[in-house]
Amino acid sequence: MNDDVFRIVFVCLGNICRSPMAEVVMRSFVEQAGLSDRIAVASAGTGDWHVGERADPRTVEILAGRGYDGSAHRARQFEASWFDDYDLVVALDAANLAELRRLAPYDRRDDVRLLRAYDPTLGADVGDLDVPDPYYGGPEGFGEALSMVERACRGLLDDVVARIGR
Repeated sequence: MNDDVFRIVFVCLGNICRSPMAEVVMRSFVEQAGLSDRIAVASAGTGDWHVGERADPRTVEILAGRGYDGSAHRARQFEASWFDDYDLVVALDAANLAELRRLAPYDRRDDVRLLRAYDPTLGADVGDLDVPDPYYGGPEGFGEALSMVERACRGLLDDVVARIGR
């Protein structure tokens, strides 16, 4: 791993809805901040049934509607060996958080976090930090998920910049 680059991987269940949203949004924020040479972003799923597939068309559509391009995405499955390659593993919900912490080496469990824990608009008393999976719902669920992802990614970028400096 290149010590000059902080590597983040976003993880949801199938890597076709929420984690590709987070990857695309965060990469855009990183580029806008001029930090593409210092922060690398990827995504994956805990499940393997969508490996190699494009992002859900509804994900690509909602991203495009807000000025992001998710058309190049191809789903991958997270592997335990990736803890050697990523500085931060960001889960999109509590179920994936639990699975990732189960896979993590003991000394890396604190490097697995929930994305919405970085949302600066949430109060300390918020109980549910999941980004709900929009897969089985209508288009409004994709818009809500993307809004949650955008708010949290802004906070995550601030956190990473505080760690690595400008």
